[in-house]
Amino acid sequence: MNKIWFIGAGPGDPELITVKGRRLLDAADILVYAGSLVNPDLVSSSPATWKYDSNGMSLEEMIPIMVRGAREGKTVVRLHSGDPALYGAIVEQIDLLSQESISVEVIPGVSSLFGAAAALSAQLTLRGVSESVIITRPAGNTLQKDKITELSKAGETMAVFLGTDKLEEITSRLAFHPGTTAVVVYHATWPDQKIIRGTVEDIARKAADAGITRSALLLIGEVFSEEPKGHIRSFLYS
Repeated sequence: MNKIWFIGAGPGDPELITVKGRRLLDAADILVYAGSLVNPDLVSSSPATWKYDSNGMSLEEMIPIMVRGAREGKTVVRLHSGDPALYGAIVEQIDLLSQESISVEVIPGVSSLFGAAAALSAQLTLRGVSESVIITRPAGNTLQKDKITELSKAGETMAVFLGTDKLEEITSRLAFHPGTTAVVVYHATWPDQKIIRGTVEDIARKAADAGITRSALLLIGEVFSEEPKGHIRSFLYS
């Protein structure tokens, strides 16, 4: 078939994969999955004969496996966490596959951002409070410089990925008022999910006290307040 399926596994709960994603996973001959970021129940439930954990694998190791499988007419599934469009590093994979004349179809998934919002029973956009969502990440091994301070000046809902080990540094650079609501959601939708509520001023300390150092999302904005100030009832239901 010379096609590879890139599928978003969702944020953690194995039932949050899409129906189409589940169908393809159930038909997979070869499964390449994103390590511990994907719920092991999804991996074990797949009937794929060959399963590869991509954690620690280079593109030069991973791509030939997928290319060979596709050329042999096997159903090859590349399973990413959340939604592949957010920090999924899929473009470099697709480029290399294209060079081998292998096509790709991407099946979207539920991002951990939406899993976290659901866990909080919150809206990311709320009339009178915030009409926009800023998604970003701090500088690190794969990003030389970030724009966290500049972006936070907009005062809109903000989600910071890949920064759990830098929470104190991140919050010290935010342009939000120190009393602005902030939440850390660890392992959104997983059985061991944890929600830490606080403010820009104290959320880093509260997360550290709870032992959260990885696999969490930092959310900032008054949409996450229990009683958002300025909220105007939706026009749809007025």
